[in-house]
Amino acid sequence: MKLIVGLGNYGSQYEITRHNAGWIALDQLIEKYGYTQQKKEHNSIIFFSTINNEKVLFVKPQTYMNNSGTAIQEIMHYYKIDIKDLVVLHDEKDFPVGKNQFKMNGSAAGHNGIKSVIQHLGTQNFNRYRIGIGQPEDGWKIIDWVMSRFKSDELAEIIQSSKNISDFINDWTKDITFQNIMNKYNS
Repeated sequence: MKLIVGLGNYGSQYEITRHNAGWIALDQLIEKYGYTQQKKEHNSIIFFSTINNEKVLFVKPQTYMNNSGTAIQEIMHYYKIDIKDLVVLHDEKDFPVGKNQFKMNGSAAGHNGIKSVIQHLGTQNFNRYRIGIGQPEDGWKIIDWVMSRFKSDELAEIIQSSKNISDFINDWTKDITFQNIMNKYNS
């Protein structure tokens, strides 16, 4: 079983904000692969899918960004999902819009959602897909920047770049290692 979690905040005021890049990317994956069932459980909305005979859970935690780890920990425990079968999609302020990267581990680098995941899983060693949202423009505080809405061209670029890597799930569910996925999709 594979677990793909998009980090974000629920509520219409957050829908197309930079901090919700993980949810925006996840929506593209759900659209491509579809789902057979949707449940609200474990402080999350879970979309159940099967890809290459492998069960895949697409997850949007409903805990707000800073408590994302709570939901992920509950789901992993309940469904007995191994840490190697998790990938977390999240915004990355150190990348410009359009630059995205798979990564296997690392610190939170100031990202409170990732900090929560590390705290609740007890490790920094989990797979990630970092989605560039750009550095704050002059005069912006970081909190205001990540809560700001994408410009229409930026949103289109986030959506397109998410579609461009969507085949990684097809590869991953065929037992291609995450290292090989990084080699194939990181440019």
